[in-house]
This record gives sequence, C-alpha cells and structure tokens, in this order.
Amino acid sequence: MKKATGILAAFSAVLLILILSLFIWLRILASPADPSDTGSVRIEIQHGESAYTISAGLYEKGLIRSSRLFYYSVRFPIIMKVLFPGEQPAEAFGMKSGIYRISRSQNLLQIITELSSGKQDYMRVAFPEGLTISKAAAILESSGICTAGEFKSVCRSPEILEKYSIPFSSCEGYLYPDTYFFTPGMTAQSAAEIMLDNFFDKIKEIESLSGKTPQELGEIVTLASIVEREYRIPEEAPLIASVFRNRLDRNIGLYSCATIEYIITEIQGRPHPDRILISDTQIDSPYNTYKWAGLPPGPISNPGMTALSAAADTPVTDYYYFQIADQDAGRHVFSTTFDAHRTNRTIYTKKSAGS
Repeated sequence: MKKATGILAAFSAVLLILILSLFIWLRILASPADPSDTGSVRIEIQHGESAYTISAGLYEKGLIRSSRLFYYSVRFPIIMKVLFPGEQPAEAFGMKSGIYRISRSQNLLQIITELSSGKQDYMRVAFPEGLTISKAAAILESSGICTAGEFKSVCRSPEILEKYSIPFSSCEGYLYPDTYFFTPGMTAQSAAEIMLDNFFDKIKEIESLSGKTPQELGEIVTLASIVEREYRIPEEAPLIASVFRNRLDRNIGLYSCATIEYIITEIQGRPHPDRILISDTQIDSPYNTYKWAGLPPGPISNPGMTALSAAADTPVTDYYYFQIADQDAGRHVFSTTFDAHRTNRTIYTKKSAGS
C-alpha cells in the first residue's frame, strides 16, 4: 500500500513538473517576439482568410514565436485564458479583415485581440481647399489608397453623379477638402463617397442652402469654386463673391484668372503658370470667363466652407472690380468703376497646393 502511494506521489510530482514545464514553455512561445522592438509592421488580412494562413504570415514576418500556438489559440481561446489568467481574454476570437499595425513587442494575446478587434490601421490624408479632382487623385495614389485613374473614373461615372444629384459631368466641386482617414487599398468609389458624403454633411451648416435644387446648388458650388481660387485672405472671400454676383446680374464676364488657370492646367494639361498673360485670356474655351459671360460649365475646384459660405450668402456691394494690391499678403483692392480699376499686362494667380 505504501509502495503504491509512493508511486502515485512520484507520478503526480512528475506530472506536475511536466504541466508546469509545458506552461512555462507555452508562456515563452506566447511572449513578445522582441520586447525591445517597439516599431510596427503593416499586416493585411483578406476577407475570408483562414487563421492558419494568418498565423503563417505572422510567423514569417517574425511577429510571433509559434504559428501553431497562434492557430490553436484562435480556435480554442481557453488556451489564452490559461496562459494569461489575469488579462481576461475574449470568449471567442474572430480574425477580421483589414489593415493593422502589429509590433514585435506585443505578446500573443495582444496580437490576437488586435486582429479580432476590427480597429484597422488608417492612413491620414489631407486635401487642402481649392484642389481639383486630378490633384486629389494624385494625392490618393501617392498615399497608397487607390490609383489616380480609378478615382478620376469614379468621379465621372454616371452612377455616382446620379446618386448624389450632381448636375455636371464630374464630381468637381463636391469633394469636400478635409483631413480623412482612409484604409490603404480601399476602392476608389469608397474614397469618393466618403468625400462626397462629407460635402453634403458640411453644407448643412449653411442654412441658406437648405431646399436648393441640384441645379441651384450647382451654380453656388461653381461660383464658390472660383472664389476659392481667387481669395487668399478669408475676410475678402465675400467681397470677391459680391464682385462676381454683380457681374452675373449684369451679364458681364467674370474675368476670373482662376478659370484661365483651370483651362491651362486641367484641360490643356500644361504646367501651372506663375502668371497669366493677356494672350491666355483669349483661349477659346467655355471655361474662359474673359471670353464668355456667366458661369463656366461647372466648378473649377473643390471649395471649402469659407468660399461656399461666401457664394451662398453673398453680401450686397457696389463692387465690380478687384485686383491684387499686395502680392505677398494676398490682399486685394476693390473698385466700383473701371476708371478706378487699373489693369496690368500680367495677372498673378493663386497657386493650388501640389502645383
């Protein structure tokens, strides 16, 4: 009897040592691959990707010590509960598709929790006021969001124009300039719709735009897009808008150098000019507001709230002319008569970001 008890005690001791050794070994495998490496590695999980392929990818990148432990821990969360009793792991793990940033200093539980959270890694992309679709597309492509060609194509698609009731041939003017957080590799349509949704959400702050028909809104956006490219000092935006309003009311050409710049850079594909010559104002184009009265066929840029507000709630003035008075400060002088308005052989333009 004593011999049997001794054997049982010895067996229990050996079993306990084996269990303890297994626990220590698994804890080591579950520990950070490199506790001193606080940098991060971009991980992309495809929709429907299995835990097995995810574990293999993480191991290949040196982010985990054991692909098998990762795989079985995802399938059987009890393993994490045993190895990390004080951290209360989730009852179940589910790898969610997306882009993540994982560090070698994270332990296995932290990595699994991160990949199950759905909190993806986003890329911060800023679009300044006054950009055109083509310049916004170039920013998206350089940021790795989508290709420029895809984005420009989406912005001209009949489907998206109909969805947002845009009465023009493209979304020009309706891509609200803002800072966005996009997912790398997202579709061009998703990126465009985020910017368009933001536009229609932002203009709700301008009460006078409420109830406008798509055509009425389009005219305001077109005017705002010109104001955006003309003003440099915010308080002057309403005055510039008033000049254009007065000219529209009397069917006088807007004489906006911004529209000439649009023709040169966006239609003709030439480099952004440092200055516009008088000869440039003779280009035959419906966007040439020196040649034709009224608004151009559509917006020439994507305006921000300052220009949109100025175009929507334009003050009443008797100004019909303005010209740059201080090139460095961007300040203009406004005139009521042509006699008071002095023109130059060259007209300076406001450069857009990225030009």
